[in-house]
Amino acid sequence: MTVLSLSSRPLASLRPSRPSPPLHRLLCSKPLASSSSASASFLTPPTPRSDPTSTTDSDPTPLFLRSATYPVPAAALAAFRRRASALVPPSAPHLHRHLRWLLADASSSSPSPSSSDDEPALLRAPLGDLEAMWERHVRDRRPFQYVVGNEHWRDMVVAVREGVLIPRPETEGVVDMVRGVEGFEDGWWADLGTGSGAIAVAVARELGPEGKVLAVDVSEVAVQVARLNVQRYGVQDKVEIRHGSWFEPLEDVKGKLMGVISNPPYIPTDDLPGLQPEVGWHEPKLALDGGKDGLEHLLHLCEGLSSVLKPGGFFVFETNGNKQSEFLVGLISTKWSSSFHNVEAALDFADIKRFVTGYRR
Repeated sequence: MTVLSLSSRPLASLRPSRPSPPLHRLLCSKPLASSSSASASFLTPPTPRSDPTSTTDSDPTPLFLRSATYPVPAAALAAFRRRASALVPPSAPHLHRHLRWLLADASSSSPSPSSSDDEPALLRAPLGDLEAMWERHVRDRRPFQYVVGNEHWRDMVVAVREGVLIPRPETEGVVDMVRGVEGFEDGWWADLGTGSGAIAVAVARELGPEGKVLAVDVSEVAVQVARLNVQRYGVQDKVEIRHGSWFEPLEDVKGKLMGVISNPPYIPTDDLPGLQPEVGWHEPKLALDGGKDGLEHLLHLCEGLSSVLKPGGFFVFETNGNKQSEFLVGLISTKWSSSFHNVEAALDFADIKRFVTGYRR
């Protein structure tokens, strides 16, 4: 299995990074319906080097949001850079870029032309903490986004932490689909399984005076992180975060929603051991495991859609790719043909049928 690396972008740079790979690319090739004997041939990652609980930082605040209160002598910072570079294996040159980004997020500002080479740098974390972060990234395959506490997504810097799925670039297309719905600006939307709140915040920033997003997640960690992102982007009046499972917190808006958005767990359970270590060891199983064929949560969403959407309401779900999308389009178009129309699969930027969309009759 080819291992692809998750990456991020430095706060000070507008140059796009190599994006985080979609989850479907982090799996060995395998049909949706698989026998137990077939799963035995999957590549299973080795045991992580450390107890996963040890990778949780004592301070969950994203690195770039911490105060720069730790002076570090220039010589000590240079020595750390050399030690950190020495840990990078020849097979992973992209880690040198991650090191530059780590130091960019950890530094209060770029050195001024008048600053002395001997002038201490002000960092947002003790140098020993940065060293520990770097070692966990290189040796324990901890995603860089969890190391620095953020991911660049659309035009935002989204706070993330362990326990919350890292938003992927292909999911950005959901926001554009919402913008394509006539009258979307003043409608009420639900983002089910909001995770970091990236979709909810991005949609909220496009809404008009009457528009609103109900961001729902069963994970308490996700609720905390989503709330942080909502506050950072000042959309508290546009996003209401609700703790609960799927449609359960939406009893008061049945039949009133203009749209439902969801990027649910869709990886087949038997495929989880084939995920790259950065994902399988560290990202939450709650946000990955879609049951036997990866369809458990997607089918639940399909079942509940008609109860919350108003006539003409729109839905968009992200899926694992072509097979899941084609299956769902066929299922919705037949089993629920009296409830929905214009059901179709939509492509992501890699020309994969990544999304299923449709309208309530």
